[in-house]
Amino acid sequence: MCGGRGTRLESSAEKPLFEISGRPMVDYVRDALAESRVETTHAVVSPHAPETRAHLEGELPIIETPGEGYVADLLTALDTVETPVLTVAADLPLLEGAVVDTVLDAADGSTSVRVPAALKDALGASTDEDGAWVPTGVNVVADDADSVFRSYDARLAVNVNRRADAALAERLLALRTDAPKSGEVVEGDDGP
Repeated sequence: MCGGRGTRLESSAEKPLFEISGRPMVDYVRDALAESRVETTHAVVSPHAPETRAHLEGELPIIETPGEGYVADLLTALDTVETPVLTVAADLPLLEGAVVDTVLDAADGSTSVRVPAALKDALGASTDEDGAWVPTGVNVVADDADSVFRSYDARLAVNVNRRADAALAERLLALRTDAPKSGEVVEGDDGP
């Protein structure tokens, strides 16, 4: 889902194209889906995101929606594809293929993926929801009963809706890329 305006980000860039560590957020999500076992990825765009459409055109099949809000646009997209389908918001730059596969493994029919509000608070991530468990922007839509998958994975907890979320995502991405790989010797490290 990459057709939002991103007004809370206070940016001239379309939300999916808002850069985190020099890359558009939508590219992180696209890469995570490509690394997962998801077979086909569609970019669901709206008239509010023409540059996002142009950015993804030729890379992903495009589904056009009227831009009447997340739920209305999701319903339009669901008319185009067969269920079950994984839906992912374009504002999750920490998402990785392994996380997507974990969600797919845990899904039981239509599944809402949620994280504890306390995790978002501990990380410093914003939330616009009340309650102990808040939506992540990742869901499975199917024809059967609804279920909830509860995750403590921080990669699902950082939706970039505000500038502070963008700064948090950049710090967490830097930790991921700067961290020594397993078995790697860091300068000054004499090993075990």
